[in-house]
Amino acid sequence: MSSPVQAHYPQFYPQLLWKTRFNGVAEQILRIGLATPLLRLFDYRCPDPKTGDEPHPPGRGKRIIVPFGKKTRIGVIVATTDTSSVPDAKLRQAISVIDAEPLLDEQLMALLEWAANYYHHAPGEVIAAALPKLLRRGDAVNTTEMIWRTTESGRTVAFETLAKRAPVQARIIELVRAREEGANATVLSAAGKTWRTAAAKLVNKTLLEVSERNVRPSARAHHNIEAPLAATDDQQQAIEAITAANGYAAFLLEGVTGSGKTEVYLRCIEHQLQRSRQSLLLVPEIGLTPQLVDRFQRRLASSIAVLHSGLNDTERLMAWRMARNGDAGVVIGTRSAIFTPLANPGLIIIDEEHDASLKQQDGFRYSARDLAVWRARQCNIPIVLGSATPSFESLENAHAKRYTKLSLPNRPGNARQPAVRLIDLRTQPCKDGLTEPLRAAITRHLADDGQVLLYLNRRGFAPSMMCTSCGQLAECRRCDARLVFHQRRGRLICHHCGAEHAVAHECAACHAPDLLPVGQGTERLEQALQELYAPHRIIRIDRDTTRRKGEIERRLELVRSGTARLLLGTQMLTKGHDFPNVTMVGIIDADQGLFGTDFRSSERLAQSFIQVAGRAGRGDRPGEVYIQTLFPEHPLLITLIKEGYDHFARQALDERKSAGWPPYTCLALTRAEAPQRQTAFTFLNEARDLAARFINSGEFADIRWLGPASAPMERRAGRYRGQLLIQADTRSQLQHFLGAWRPALDELKSARKTRWSVDIDPTELF
Repeated sequence: MSSPVQAHYPQFYPQLLWKTRFNGVAEQILRIGLATPLLRLFDYRCPDPKTGDEPHPPGRGKRIIVPFGKKTRIGVIVATTDTSSVPDAKLRQAISVIDAEPLLDEQLMALLEWAANYYHHAPGEVIAAALPKLLRRGDAVNTTEMIWRTTESGRTVAFETLAKRAPVQARIIELVRAREEGANATVLSAAGKTWRTAAAKLVNKTLLEVSERNVRPSARAHHNIEAPLAATDDQQQAIEAITAANGYAAFLLEGVTGSGKTEVYLRCIEHQLQRSRQSLLLVPEIGLTPQLVDRFQRRLASSIAVLHSGLNDTERLMAWRMARNGDAGVVIGTRSAIFTPLANPGLIIIDEEHDASLKQQDGFRYSARDLAVWRARQCNIPIVLGSATPSFESLENAHAKRYTKLSLPNRPGNARQPAVRLIDLRTQPCKDGLTEPLRAAITRHLADDGQVLLYLNRRGFAPSMMCTSCGQLAECRRCDARLVFHQRRGRLICHHCGAEHAVAHECAACHAPDLLPVGQGTERLEQALQELYAPHRIIRIDRDTTRRKGEIERRLELVRSGTARLLLGTQMLTKGHDFPNVTMVGIIDADQGLFGTDFRSSERLAQSFIQVAGRAGRGDRPGEVYIQTLFPEHPLLITLIKEGYDHFARQALDERKSAGWPPYTCLALTRAEAPQRQTAFTFLNEARDLAARFINSGEFADIRWLGPASAPMERRAGRYRGQLLIQADTRSQLQHFLGAWRPALDELKSARKTRWSVDIDPTELF
């Protein structure tokens, strides 16, 4: 009889054929998740207790060392059984169980199994995504350190006598006596370079004793906790609705930029801390700054664990352990933090829930937002999805009453929404990317002691290098894309594959020396601004200027302190940053994305506009937004300016419904790439033919396909790319089809000759 786990995840549990016995007695078989791309678990015999390195019994969620090929691997036990599909003679024995207690609790294991099943991804790789690197390597969960304490003799030794004969030993005794809990190596190092030798002598004299203990994070002092801000009526209604939730409930918190969504988060987290419950807050990578963490620390009487890509392996493990042990009442992290174990979960919050960075775009392609909703339901706790520009999926869930919509339509106090003005590039000449009305507005706001934010989502000096004689543009040899000129580095760089080239002195086509940078990038605009507004400090924020660790925080602090008056940047500036002194926003080129091929293009463009425009004006300082465009009558711009995001979203959702696109249908996108175009499309054509056979069988009549088709950028990094889109009206229909079709793709001969993937609920089609 199959277990409940097998019933829900049948593809990971092949038909059981063999009853394994040892000396005539049924033997327990372990099903192990190993980080391989195979869509299955691996069966092993239990370790031999006589030869195993550790006597820990096997258990679900524990790490285990197993032989794999000619090497050993570390996996996680997913299930146990007494039967296996592997013949008895080929069933290998596991080496040893690493953990005394399960590393991953039952709730987290269930989440990982559901994610592997829903996204049709290798279960071992899904489990590996939930573990810090040091744990995947086999390190102990609890890091230990040596602690020195005084013995009875050490507490009564004549200090003055010891200080004369052995001053370093005396200093160590002094340091240890001052700490009732004992002193670690960091403390004792203050005694001098020879402290280790001196400490060893004190141990030999039985004046000190040394022991080992688990490293625990230092507790933060909780005095000077700031009082909460006075809540507006709208904020209070949202806080009361969320804190009243007893069990699972999903809330969509839509609040204009500056309306105080963070204050709502803080009040709800405080409510959970009073109940000794933990809260998990997910934010976009670039939105997780020391400023945000500092604000939470100043308000919350709790330790906070922070998880993001900038941590080293030890820091990540420490934060992970704080969350797992319950030492951290609040966990703040980026996308992968959704897999963080929580000892006592009480609330999940997704800030900027519309942000594309919440979806993993390679490897295990999961949506942290969608998994968060599933996890909240599983843990029977509330979840809050916050945004000034909610995703269409969340808006539809609110319309269908699956989410409760809460609104913060106004900024606190006397703050008003910024005035928006369109600048027609057809009638206004543009120099260095700036029209005269925009330059005049910048000058006026700087003169009034305001700060100015200019948004241009194109880094580099110029988007292309052109020969003025023949019109040839510098193109990447490995991609169907132009090379971008970066003046400061003196290089032509492909933003898709990273290839770099020296700037040529003549045209490769006609050999004329007339090469000219064409177009506007942030580097070029920065140069123009420095010439126009020389007395004022200018800060540029894009991927080129923020590569070094801590650089973005340093630059943002210059803006917040008022040292920098002009802020120039790319989409990085739309990620929830607070710029209280910015009174004007200029969108340099609004036409990027107005005519995108992806059905989500208009949604993303609208979100970017609203997010960046919302940076203008806070408190009693009115804001202005200037938008430069060649299409001032474009319906998207007119609707956003006159009617707002909600009205635009309702119109766009009606169009999506008529056209049969999400959130009214469900998608799976199969991508393939290979050095030869034919190789990639042979696989995609065979995948389509396989889908057609399944559909024509009658069991999957509700499934449709589009393609195969070339990606808009067909060649990238020397590989040709194509895709096949699978569409269904419901998730259950799509999952039923994928359960049969996805494993069958592995059996295609062409699958071994190309790099391919299946992306469930893709956020990027092209």
